[in-house]
Amino acid sequence: MLPEGFIQRMKKLLGEDFAAFDAALSEPAVRGVRVNKRKISGEKFKELFPYELVELSYIDSGFIPEIQEGLGLLPEHHAGAFYSQDPGAMSAVCALDLKRGDRVLDACSAPGGKASQAADLIGEEGFLLANEYVPKRAKIIVGNFERLGIKNAIVTSLDTKELSRMFEGWFDAVICDAPCSGEGMFRKSDEAIADWSEENVRMCAERQLEILSNLAGVVREGGQLLYSTCTYSVEENEGVVEKFLESHPDFYISKVPDSLLAVTASGILPSENSPKELALTRRFYPHLSSGEGQFIALLKRRENIGISPTILYKDSAKLPSKQELAIIEGFLSGVFNKRPEGRIIKCGEGFALVTHGVPLPERSVFMSGVMLGEIRGKNFFPHHQLFSTFGKEMKQRCDLSREDPRVKKYLLGEEISAEGAEVSGYLAVCLEGVPMGGGKASGGVIKNHYPKGLRNK
Repeated sequence: MLPEGFIQRMKKLLGEDFAAFDAALSEPAVRGVRVNKRKISGEKFKELFPYELVELSYIDSGFIPEIQEGLGLLPEHHAGAFYSQDPGAMSAVCALDLKRGDRVLDACSAPGGKASQAADLIGEEGFLLANEYVPKRAKIIVGNFERLGIKNAIVTSLDTKELSRMFEGWFDAVICDAPCSGEGMFRKSDEAIADWSEENVRMCAERQLEILSNLAGVVREGGQLLYSTCTYSVEENEGVVEKFLESHPDFYISKVPDSLLAVTASGILPSENSPKELALTRRFYPHLSSGEGQFIALLKRRENIGISPTILYKDSAKLPSKQELAIIEGFLSGVFNKRPEGRIIKCGEGFALVTHGVPLPERSVFMSGVMLGEIRGKNFFPHHQLFSTFGKEMKQRCDLSREDPRVKKYLLGEEISAEGAEVSGYLAVCLEGVPMGGGKASGGVIKNHYPKGLRNK
């Protein structure tokens, strides 16, 4: 049951539209899928996906699938062909004007949906820093990036105050999907309902303003700062933006694309004295569009304010020894026709391939580039991310059709026949050309290297 205080707030906020909003909340929550274009084209995905898809008007290759349960069990999901995401959440990044090669920070990133959406837009020429304050949630981002084959990224778990001390005017775009009271998630989360209170709304608004203010300085001149929440309260949305602009005159509210205007409502003025520009912010409601609640404010930093883009920390990356490097390079030359470009660094007990030129922060780094694997004795043992990210480029692949019974067996962690790939050694296991993971062929079978924690049950 919805909190009475929330109901009264929404009645006041929506007026005669409340009845339609209330009716929408009684309907089942909607799940969407967004095609991961670094692994598959939109057209190929539509051919491969076994269920009907309804296209979303405001995002290229975003859909609402006919099936709403069990998406994570589909082989297309295991292969990273799509990311399952609320349609409302997809809408926020659509406000940004991102270009190939842009540098993007997603400051409150878990589970990684908006960050991975931005990664598609900036391409492999760009750079993505995905940050999440809670370490356990940062690990979720890493898992999603591994599956999606995102390589030009660093994942950290840092406070936004620390981020502000690391970068000065350096990012082309910053995403601040701030922690909120979660009113927009009421249709899909009983926990969000149970945790709601007027006090929590006020507390969230204070924290959101602090986070947004911390991030202001890392945006370059003329750059973009996207503020979003999954809540409806004016205090956490337009109220935060209004207070931020009062203390940061170098920012202003920008209009979002027409495709978003068509599926959202205008922002609300907190008071009669509030600047009229706040109406340029957008509200995604479930009675107007399929999906959960979302607030979107696109802020831009003014040009010619005298800020030089600067990274304010030194690279902490550790390099492998000559012996380690020889083992790794020997392995890579054996499994690739052309070695993937990038520098090799130590990463915990393993080694990673870094495809970007951004220095590695000194602490709380959960991912930097692509984890290649680890050395045991004189042998190299590849990591799942190597297969998922670079599988298409490997010398040896076992490419399975969707109807092949080996797909199900592979995702259960079983050995599969090497029929059609009469080889020996490490190889990528692919679904219709899209790499799911890897294995090692020997004696006509492929020993399964799909991680236990990812397997279907």
